[in-house]
Amino acid sequence: MRILHTSDWHIGRTFHGHSTLDALRGVLEALVVQVGENDVDVVVIAGDVFDSATPAAGCYTLLSDALGALRDAGARVIVTSGNHDSTARLGFQSRLLREGIHVLTDPQGVGTPITIADDHGEVQFYGIPYLEPAIVRHVWAPIDLRSQAQTMAHAMSLVRADLAARGGRSVAIAHCFAAGVEPTPHLERDIQQGGLDVVPLSVFEGMDYMALGHIHGRQRLSDAVRYAGAPLHYNFGEGGKPRGSWLVDLDADGLARVEWLDLPVPRAVVTLRATLDELLHDSRFASFEDAWVFARYTDTAAQPDPMRRLQARFPHCAIVAHSPAVLHTREGATYADRVREAHDDVQLIDGFLAHVRNGVGATVAERDLIRTIVDESVATAVVV
Repeated sequence: MRILHTSDWHIGRTFHGHSTLDALRGVLEALVVQVGENDVDVVVIAGDVFDSATPAAGCYTLLSDALGALRDAGARVIVTSGNHDSTARLGFQSRLLREGIHVLTDPQGVGTPITIADDHGEVQFYGIPYLEPAIVRHVWAPIDLRSQAQTMAHAMSLVRADLAARGGRSVAIAHCFAAGVEPTPHLERDIQQGGLDVVPLSVFEGMDYMALGHIHGRQRLSDAVRYAGAPLHYNFGEGGKPRGSWLVDLDADGLARVEWLDLPVPRAVVTLRATLDELLHDSRFASFEDAWVFARYTDTAAQPDPMRRLQARFPHCAIVAHSPAVLHTREGATYADRVREAHDDVQLIDGFLAHVRNGVGATVAERDLIRTIVDESVATAVVV
């Protein structure tokens, strides 16, 4: 049996204020083509299908179109919910979708598989929706579940008990932090509580393949335990990381082979660091003119209107940050001491500018302007 493992579509997510729906639609169309070209039998989507618990109407349309296209390409589809999804809103789709598309959001169904057979017999697919302990605790009462790690461990015990009774090969699908993963800073919504919610790899033992979601970069924790990551770059911290999915082959004995399939990147995501003049004119940045750009300009002092100027070259520049290559430090007197030491208002203002501009005081032109304004203010005060 051939399985395609994908996750974290985050339909409806914006990228620094820009919609990603069209870009994601194109990437998912490429994924559908891969399903057909590789004779995929089952597509598993490991949570965070939507980015929000209240997705806009266009998000439902994209999801329905994508799931229908995957089915038309010849694959069965199994979807579970993640921590970004509303189980109610995602779950209602299950009654509207046609045969061969399964949307699993009910924690009470954990341990009951979707069974799909091939020439070697049955494969049990166990969908585990995101399990928030405070919400699902009553489902398995009186067992006291205080962390996601405990909750996942209990869910997997139900899976293994059912598998022992049914037999066959097995695939489980879950959305969590697993021990050993490397999250993207400031990206994945934190579902840890002091480290207690990091799920040990031992929890996943007994499965032929464990399809995980939540981490946005592909990761291999073992041959049988993997994250596929997101199909789009949703953060500058992901720049340069490949986008794609895992192609998983099961033979008669279980896991036989896993291969990575790259997906196209609609627009590259890059962080550029140089002086503002270099960013605006240097030819070495020409290849990034159509990319999403995070520009860190390294001039000693902040420059005027950098975003507008950079967007003239990089229309998709989304963030500009002043990151001086050299930070000015002055030992000895505090800023308050330097204020008291100023001989006149011009020196006082010059000292302030140097304080807030990384050691760069007033230019000659600025000093002349400051002198004129100060003199006019003094003259006006005398007249009054």
